[in-house]
Amino acid sequence: MSVEPGKPPLWREEFSVHAGDERYVGRRQFAKFLVLTSLGMLAGNVWILVRSLFRKPPVFPAVPVARVSDVPDGGILTFAYPEAHDPCLLLRRGEDFAAFSQICTHLSCAVVYDDARKLLACPCHDGAFSARDGRVLGGPPQRPLPRVRIERRGDHLVAVGITLEEET
Repeated sequence: MSVEPGKPPLWREEFSVHAGDERYVGRRQFAKFLVLTSLGMLAGNVWILVRSLFRKPPVFPAVPVARVSDVPDGGILTFAYPEAHDPCLLLRRGEDFAAFSQICTHLSCAVVYDDARKLLACPCHDGAFSARDGRVLGGPPQRPLPRVRIERRGDHLVAVGITLEEET
């Protein structure tokens, strides 16, 4: 088989792939990629929606925290709720009790009561929360502290749930 001068070999004419064109993405390939990616994201969002529709709300146990007489006026008590690894603070102001998660909503540092400033302080980044309702007073935290719902049952204080920012 002879090749005419100046004419490409027969195999090159029949082989339709051009190496120079392979580094470019064609419109058809790009559209296919976009459609498949969009379908994948749609499937993921539908899955999240279905899970959220059928999700049961969390059930918090009723856990005795302390007796009313155990917490003096202006006093603080630490306890764990709802699990043993979830530290919380109970504050008493007269006959009112307020309880909050002791985990800062910024970077999960331990929040402590600052008696001089009458607020809950996060010493890691100088965050400050209201001791009355847990709202952010200063510093980097963007969300208030989760509030632990406390019920007074006779002389006992019982933790019955957690109220997050979105629920208030």
